[in-house]
Amino acid sequence: MELLMILAPVAALVALGYALFVALSVKKAGEGTDRMKSIAASIRRGASAYLKRQYKTVGIFFAVVFVVLIVLAFGFGLVNKFTPFAFLTGGILSGLSGFIGMNIAVSANVRTANAAEKSLNSGLRIAFRAGSVMGFVVVGLGLVDFSLWYFITTYAFKMSPEAVTNAMITFGLGASSMALFARVGGGIFTKAADVGADLVGKVEAGIPEDDPRNPAVIADNVGDNVGDVAGMGADLYESYVGSLLSAAALGYAALGNILGIVIPVGIAAIGIFASLIGTLFVRTGEKLSSKSLLKALRRGTYIASAISALGSLAFILLVDIDHYFLFFAMLIGLVAGVAIGFFTEYFTSDNYRPTKNLAKSTQTGSATEIISGLSLGMLSTVLPVLIVAATIIVSFLVCGGTVEDPKMGLFGIGIAAVGMLSTLGITLATDAYGPIADNAGGIAQMSDMPEYVRERTDALDALGNTTAATGKGFAIGSAALTALALLSSFINLVDSETLNLSIMNPAVLIGLFIGCMLPFLFSALTMSAIGKSAESVVLEVRRQFRDMPGLLDGTVDPDYHTCVDLCTKSSLKQMILPSIITVCAPILVGLLLGISGVAGMLLGSTSTGFMLAIMMSNSGGAWDNAKKYIENGNFEGKGSQNHKAAVVGDTVGDPFKDTSGPSINILIKLLSIVSIVFASVIAAFPSIF
Repeated sequence: MELLMILAPVAALVALGYALFVALSVKKAGEGTDRMKSIAASIRRGASAYLKRQYKTVGIFFAVVFVVLIVLAFGFGLVNKFTPFAFLTGGILSGLSGFIGMNIAVSANVRTANAAEKSLNSGLRIAFRAGSVMGFVVVGLGLVDFSLWYFITTYAFKMSPEAVTNAMITFGLGASSMALFARVGGGIFTKAADVGADLVGKVEAGIPEDDPRNPAVIADNVGDNVGDVAGMGADLYESYVGSLLSAAALGYAALGNILGIVIPVGIAAIGIFASLIGTLFVRTGEKLSSKSLLKALRRGTYIASAISALGSLAFILLVDIDHYFLFFAMLIGLVAGVAIGFFTEYFTSDNYRPTKNLAKSTQTGSATEIISGLSLGMLSTVLPVLIVAATIIVSFLVCGGTVEDPKMGLFGIGIAAVGMLSTLGITLATDAYGPIADNAGGIAQMSDMPEYVRERTDALDALGNTTAATGKGFAIGSAALTALALLSSFINLVDSETLNLSIMNPAVLIGLFIGCMLPFLFSALTMSAIGKSAESVVLEVRRQFRDMPGLLDGTVDPDYHTCVDLCTKSSLKQMILPSIITVCAPILVGLLLGISGVAGMLLGSTSTGFMLAIMMSNSGGAWDNAKKYIENGNFEGKGSQNHKAAVVGDTVGDPFKDTSGPSINILIKLLSIVSIVFASVIAAFPSIF
């Protein structure tokens, strides 16, 4: 049975090998005209400069935390001795996954635009294949990280499986920390640029989106890559690794043998092969409709899901027929991920009534559209919450969990989280595809390509908005399940005598309220950061329009670099406070309220964070697609009062859907990971109760 652990590195090599093959094939595609190459080079330079400066900033944080962990591990024995080093590998591989994904994205955007001149299907194939590089790099490096530390601790240091799983559950700290910086910093950058470009360019100057006369247009395109590609990649890398680590720890605690580790690893490995096969089925015709394009992507994801389910069933029956019921936990997680994605699409796509009604509300102004968008976002939380609740109930009960003996039930929840993320290779590909298509449309506009090319890239971009919204819904759902699995691991790790989860315990109640508050505080800080960063961009764009005669006439080129530099400096500065609060909150709560207070905080943050993230992401996605629905000729089309109202709604929604909402995913998981890592430190101090 121990030999089956070789599945992890084998699947990792397959994923990374496939990603390399696809990346090389994408780079063989033509880049188009010199003008297209020049624009793409500007985007590439801006994205690379941002990441380079971000990694320098994050490097300081990692150095400080590494020293603290070394002192706690070797000076006081309060942290596992492998944790400081695993903290570094997790952070490096998480950052590397985002870096690789962003680099292929900024290479594929111009190639997608050029391919779209040939046919719609050619453009789709380039964008999707580039997105799949991100998907397979994330799962490949995730399994590399898992395999590396499993084999080191098991064979080099001869640790028991129980000690290995208890140690490895702390190893997600580096990935979570890097994900937070990537998501928050990248999100602030992209939305500061987007808001600045839209408010001054489209609303005040009345020029089209992606117009080369807009000084913030390159910064906007850079932001799509550093926020929606690098940020999303680091985010889901963290979820993937976190779900595997927590499931392995819960599995060994429940089964008491190596099977508890082998089963989640096997499901993850099978998911990689299933995702690879699914990508081969993504193709479309030349019909310019989001329904036909969406059908093409769905075909791939549904085929991958079916193969993953059947493969996991065969694997579980082969290795442990007595625990066949674990398959149903995996299946409910897989189905829940697909269902959350579908209902996210329903509330955010302009193919359905909610977004069409939202577009209609612009007839009475921007205020009513904003009210309608907030209402839509709040309503959209109902079904995902019920789906996750059903997933928890079914996975817990079907695996034999009871209140008196919950171990198998908790393992079932962990397996459901792994099942939901098992096809991440193709799921993330459909998400990363969106920013690539968006950039391709911008390049087509700025390089004056034929109108039919822009129509094709617009169709790809509209689909990208839907897949991005669906991807965010999937990320939020998986974050909720992963956070619950991590919470279960935290409770298993701590001394049961120090843990009192009674609702009558003041520490639990106070922790619960603090936990409920943290997502709101975090969102307030990130929203405020976007506002401050966007102000500087707005003022700079206005200055250039005012002080550079001929800019609006197209006879003078704008200064793109200044806007990129403003967004970079501001986003890196503004991301520090939310990140520090997230890391410090569990430690401070633990030192005051003890282990029980931390457990209450984790329950509160997961509950409100899940719903707030869904509400913000879906409101923002619906506002964005309502604007595009009007731009397609509905409700008087571009330039009308309805369109201006929709642009205001979209401007409000941008930080909702691309920064604050998605960043909450990482908040709720990082709070759990920090609590697990510092559990011994917290337990060493008496609480105030």
